[in-house]
Amino acid sequence: MKKVFLTLAAIALVTTACGQGESTPKAAPASEAASTPDTTVKQDAKPVELQFYFPVAVGGPITKLIDQLASDFHKENPTITVKPVYGGSYQDTMTKVVTSVQGGTSPDLAVLLSTDLYSLLSMNAIEDLTPRFNKGYFNGFYDAFMGNTKSGETVWSVPFQRSTIVLYYNKDLFKKAGLNPDKAPANWTEMREAASKLTVKDSAGKTSQWGIEIPSTGYQYWMLQALSLQTGTNIVSNDGKNVYFNKPEVQEALQYYTDLGRKDKVMPEGTLEWATVPSDFISGKTAMMYHTTGNLTKVKTDAKFDFGVSFLPANKKYGSPTGGGNLYVFKSIPEDRKKAAVKFIEFLTQPQRVAQWSIDTGYVGTTKAAYETDLLKNYVKDFPQAAVARDQLQYADSELSTFQNGQVTKLFNDNIQAALLGNMSPKEALDKSQQQADDILKTFRK
Repeated sequence: MKKVFLTLAAIALVTTACGQGESTPKAAPASEAASTPDTTVKQDAKPVELQFYFPVAVGGPITKLIDQLASDFHKENPTITVKPVYGGSYQDTMTKVVTSVQGGTSPDLAVLLSTDLYSLLSMNAIEDLTPRFNKGYFNGFYDAFMGNTKSGETVWSVPFQRSTIVLYYNKDLFKKAGLNPDKAPANWTEMREAASKLTVKDSAGKTSQWGIEIPSTGYQYWMLQALSLQTGTNIVSNDGKNVYFNKPEVQEALQYYTDLGRKDKVMPEGTLEWATVPSDFISGKTAMMYHTTGNLTKVKTDAKFDFGVSFLPANKKYGSPTGGGNLYVFKSIPEDRKKAAVKFIEFLTQPQRVAQWSIDTGYVGTTKAAYETDLLKNYVKDFPQAAVARDQLQYADSELSTFQNGQVTKLFNDNIQAALLGNMSPKEALDKSQQQADDILKTFRK
């Protein structure tokens, strides 16, 4: 197998959002995980060209990585050419996919949010991948990442660039505040206490350094879901038809989220842009942040200080939803292109490539076999922060994903934002969210 050894000097911010229960990861041997009865492509076969839609919010290193992977795949499989099509953000890419599918010109495969599953199923757009791979192949992925790939026992996509939310903290600022730089806050009480000590005002009484920043645009539902999991409950059923937005545990979580800014004054009130929070952390404007592990490589490259990464602080338990993108194969394409697309997926998910992708991007390696490679073992040994998100998977659960997911998520985000701004109480925001979601989802419960 040809190995891909690409190193990023820097990486653009990649938006992500986004397994059931507390599970024990299982992995198949690399030989078993790579095998499939369905993808034999003879060298004298007719040439196949695949359109591969891939979300890149900002051009640069990510596109170079994907271009190189496509080139390396073609060298190993001369009859198959992969043509990456870069579609902007996840949302932009999904819009292009919807337009293409409706126009009868769907791509062959794409990386889309794992939470787009039910929207794609509603369109009858994607191929059932269950019979395309041996069962051992899917057992090779961490269980936490498989939750958003399935509907029932049917597998519709393959984990690729996946993430969880982690806590980043500035060890230098911890030392300056008299805190142990090798011990991150382990629970909500410790978080409040540490954030208070790390919040600094200047001589004019204006806050010059915040204790904590949690984004409140784009993916505030994801942040709230993490806090809800820490209270012991998820906010969505595993069939995409029911949500539990107004449970008492979720109200407790939203109250904590709003209090950090409005009551405790350790986080800026109001709007905190998703893309601004990592910049604030790297510049020292905030001592801690909640953010996707997909930003790990950027922080590692750009931060001029010693930083730590830890599990999100617990309430009743640890918890984080998974996030990020999966590989989908489309239903309307010819059989030879389906086989070629599956072969490309196998290529991308070989342990060595999963390991290198994790190193280059900061995303979690999706298979246990990737962490058994010398490449990732040595990287984790030198940079232990890279193992935190993987270790947190034992407490992870599926991200919010429903039918009409974009509509449900937008309404939920808007109401969470209203609570963070003080325009609604947490209870009012969650009751309204539940009613709106029920109105949307009742059609799918029949």
